[in-house]
Amino acid sequence: MGRPVVVWRSALLPGSETFVRNHGAYLTRWSPAYLGATRITSALSLPSDVIAFPDGKGFLRLRLTGSSPRLTAALRTLNPAVVHAHFGGDGWLVARAAAAVGAPLVLTVHGHDVTRQPNTPGPLGIRYRRNLRDVFRRARVILAVSDRIRTRAVSLGADPDRVRVHHTGIPLPASLTPTTPRWDVAFVGRLVEKKGVADLLTALRRTPAKAVIIGDGPLLADLRAAASGLDVTFTGSLPPDEVAAHLAASRMLAVPSRTAADGDEEGLPTTILEGAAYGLPVVATRHSGIPEAVLDGETGLLGDEGDVAALAANIEHLLADDALRAKLGAAGRAHVVENFDLVKQSAKLEDLYDSLAQKAIRPGAPRSVA
Repeated sequence: MGRPVVVWRSALLPGSETFVRNHGAYLTRWSPAYLGATRITSALSLPSDVIAFPDGKGFLRLRLTGSSPRLTAALRTLNPAVVHAHFGGDGWLVARAAAAVGAPLVLTVHGHDVTRQPNTPGPLGIRYRRNLRDVFRRARVILAVSDRIRTRAVSLGADPDRVRVHHTGIPLPASLTPTTPRWDVAFVGRLVEKKGVADLLTALRRTPAKAVIIGDGPLLADLRAAASGLDVTFTGSLPPDEVAAHLAASRMLAVPSRTAADGDEEGLPTTILEGAAYGLPVVATRHSGIPEAVLDGETGLLGDEGDVAALAANIEHLLADDALRAKLGAAGRAHVVENFDLVKQSAKLEDLYDSLAQKAIRPGAPRSVA
């Protein structure tokens, strides 16, 4: 067993947040324990998860004040050398408890926590921005999933010297098995406005492409209606192995993300990395951190947000050119292997934990006097 790190997510754990579960799964020198405020029933929820408020009692106090004796007690029992929180609001919830047990706090900001949520109008927005500035002060290191998200965090009050880009990474398939394509275009993601699926459906009307839409969300019914007359299959949410099978049987991946009306933005969609890992070229938009993962003309083709004509043209271009698809797909996989391999990214995290743990002063430990 390695040194203990507590991975904190208040709602533990939505089925779409594989990046949180992968966080601990690929650590080798550190031993992860998952701590949450409440349990979410999903494929990613595990019996070993520690839930601080299983009966819900006391959680309201934490949400209102950022302080909870019950959370502090749960954290002290786990005795972490480091606490790593995902999302800004969740980081604020655990920051005081981490300080109380003497564990340095690492915070990862992902997207909506520094794009949509800070734009919330009225008292809720004021409170959220205040809490965000507070956790930025308390966190020893702030990790941003893309350069765009780093810029947003700094603009909201984070010390630039504490914020660094850390690409989350994905597990890479050991090998690629040639598969007869079943789909021309695949989309994987939650069906919400920022994912741009409505733009994709409009673009598909200008192409002969056969598409699969993998995912669920509040826009599912509207998008099904908008797809009337198209050769599009909606699968709903699928487990990772089935998603991988659909990607392997597709000619390209579409990621038509855009800024939502409420300001919500992507961080860096992991679906891009997953598709590229299977050798798929990606058609996407110049949105948030996407250009860090899709190199235009090298690993995929980019267009502007909301430019349906460009999206359709890029899809048709790749459909018509087998050699270009193969070239971009191979380059995309190489880019992911070099920059987004979860094994490599997890090793970097452990180096960070090592550094923080060496500097940490535990409660009751002797302090040096300058």
